[in-house]
Amino acid sequence: MTPSGEQDIAIIKSVLSGNTAAYSKLVDKYGSYVMSLTVRYINDRQKAEELAQDVFIKAWHNLPGWRGEAKFSTWLFTIVHTTCLSYLRKKKDASIPVDESIMKNIIHSSVKNEGLPKLDNDHRKAAMNSALEQLEEGDAQVLSLFYMGEQKVDEIAIITGLSVSNVKVRLFRARQKLKVIIEKQYNDSLLQ
Repeated sequence: MTPSGEQDIAIIKSVLSGNTAAYSKLVDKYGSYVMSLTVRYINDRQKAEELAQDVFIKAWHNLPGWRGEAKFSTWLFTIVHTTCLSYLRKKKDASIPVDESIMKNIIHSSVKNEGLPKLDNDHRKAAMNSALEQLEEGDAQVLSLFYMGEQKVDEIAIITGLSVSNVKVRLFRARQKLKVIIEKQYNDSLLQ
């Protein structure tokens, strides 16, 4: 276990033993992490700040249920992910904002076609969000966790409840499906 992980465990044990003030150490340590993740999902800084606060409140209430099987940051990301997706579903806004660097990573690992990256930024974002919306929820989830959440395969397995090998297979297949969708969108846009 890393020193950071051991530190987190010590803080959590302290909080669970009654030292509620120690929780602020976790908030200080992971505040910018949670905020950067919520901003990636919610393209509204004020709402993202509210959701980040909600994440820490949920983490506080659920802290006794954290079993230490995953890193605290992975467990916290699970809360961020479900909180943001719940908000987006309630808002009926299924499109997840994709920042430029993440979009390029997805495109370059999914699509060998050099035409799509030449589209302007707005069209690339629209194409990516449209493509993600066309994927099955599980496929979109693993891609979002891997690229947008910057989670490792083993962390995605913990978050989703899938085995590591199933996550790898699902990532591979989701990239292939995304490639087909993006190439079709790009080809259709050229024909119009």
